[in-house]
Amino acid sequence: MQLLDGKSCSQQIRQEIAEQVDQIKSSGGRAPHLVAVLIGNDGASQNYVAMKTRDCDEVGFNSSVIHMNNATTEQKLLDTIAELNADSDIDGFIVQLPLPQHINESKVILAIDPKKDVDGFCPENVGNMNLGLPTFISATPNGIMELLRRYDIKTEGKHCVVLGRSNIVGTPMAILLSRNTKPGNATVTIAHSRTKGLKELCLTADILIVAIGKTGFVTADMVKKGTVVIDVGQTRVSDTTRKSGFPNVGDVDFENVKNKCSYITYVTGGVGPMTRASLLQNTLKAYQRK
Repeated sequence: MQLLDGKSCSQQIRQEIAEQVDQIKSSGGRAPHLVAVLIGNDGASQNYVAMKTRDCDEVGFNSSVIHMNNATTEQKLLDTIAELNADSDIDGFIVQLPLPQHINESKVILAIDPKKDVDGFCPENVGNMNLGLPTFISATPNGIMELLRRYDIKTEGKHCVVLGRSNIVGTPMAILLSRNTKPGNATVTIAHSRTKGLKELCLTADILIVAIGKTGFVTADMVKKGTVVIDVGQTRVSDTTRKSGFPNVGDVDFENVKNKCSYITYVTGGVGPMTRASLLQNTLKAYQRK
């Protein structure tokens, strides 16, 4: 078993980006600028935005956080998005999810200028991804593809089972892996918690990508020997025996699954750092396109 070290890979990517930013600045250009819009005081969201800000500082980006209270109206958020769309000094921005229940997430995503949609959620960017055209690919699927690429994991001709069908992870993940690219050229099955014969299906997977949102959902009896396992899940749980008190737990029963795998990600150092690195890559791309 070998760990897929997203922390190390993301560090390499940040170094590569920092070198490009140094070249931009030495040529008289300004640094790329990423903005995060945060609604409310969700601890996980606040922590994630803080990490993104630190990432920006490390690579030499300008970064800003617009923190709005939980009672912010939908219209106020849409007005803020319109201002960000119009600001030529801002190359890309994200609206941190999840949003309060009184705000329509789809309406917010549709309001973002696709040219600044570094999360890759807008229909135009999703459509371009489906067609294999240049675009901003959702950060988590793109980070997973980069992890597979940098570890030179063979995907061609392999059976990949993706557990989860979200528009943010599962569906784009399946599209990217089935494309005629490297990594890619896999035979992909999308499954979910209501799929019949799920255990038997998972046992056919050469690559198992788990984004189902249920802690410890994938157990050792669902994984065949030698499978590559990518755990996208991150759920904060209360655990007084752990230093943080609220560790992140994945969708895979890591301790019991790991010895059956050829490669596996660990929750705190796997997909998460690669997602943040992909966001930086998309922001640099947005800057370069201008």
